[in-house]
Amino acid sequence: MDNIDIERFNEVMSDLEKGNIRVAEKIDGKWVVNAWIKEVILAGFRLGGLADMSDGAFSFFDKSTFPARTFTVENGVRIVPGGSTVRTGAYLAPSVIMMPPSYVNVGAYVDSSTMIDSHALVGSCAQVGKHVHLSAASQLGGVLEPVGALPVIIEDNVFIGGNCGIYEGTIVKENAVIATGVVINSSTAIFDATSGEYIRANENGQMVVPEGAVVVAGSRPVTRGPGAEQGIHIYTPVIVKYRDSKTSASLVLEDILR
Repeated sequence: MDNIDIERFNEVMSDLEKGNIRVAEKIDGKWVVNAWIKEVILAGFRLGGLADMSDGAFSFFDKSTFPARTFTVENGVRIVPGGSTVRTGAYLAPSVIMMPPSYVNVGAYVDSSTMIDSHALVGSCAQVGKHVHLSAASQLGGVLEPVGALPVIIEDNVFIGGNCGIYEGTIVKENAVIATGVVINSSTAIFDATSGEYIRANENGQMVVPEGAVVVAGSRPVTRGPGAEQGIHIYTPVIVKYRDSKTSASLVLEDILR
């Protein structure tokens, strides 16, 4: 990391913003992290000094190497007025919509026709596919260290309901529906009610939500000890079914707003 200079840093940030490179990509059906890009991003914190980035009545102070991105009409991104910010080194494809206020952090990749709703967060290096809806107050966790750690990945055509949290390198496969208020991380097992089995983190410590799964918030009882005696339950996301035509029809309304 010590051999990364400001010219190299700026080059990589520019390539990230253009979508020429990305922190993680799917190769032969498997998501792979490009650790060298994370190393360059981290070097930016060493290369930059604290700078005044204030705007009018609002005071902002951050490393000079990580200003907010600026856009033009030619970028084809709809950023509705009201306080949204995209940090340098993040890619937003043409036809992405950002409702205010929302935030996209460095290294993130947001593909075409995706909507980021109000108070939503796309964390550092998170990868978001095409035609995803990230509903209001939902969060995709970020990760810069360790550099080899896979970020949160949301594949194409996923719907994430309001006030959800997807963290710790979770992969949400294509066409999945995450209902309002669901929180998923690497340590919380998901119960598949269609099979009676639990889905747990894989050998790499990542939770993988299956393709087309419809996940709602649920709970399961503690089976041993004082918790069982007191009737305590543990939070557990539940797959209630897999996406069908009825589920898809209920999500069509948002297309009118695009």
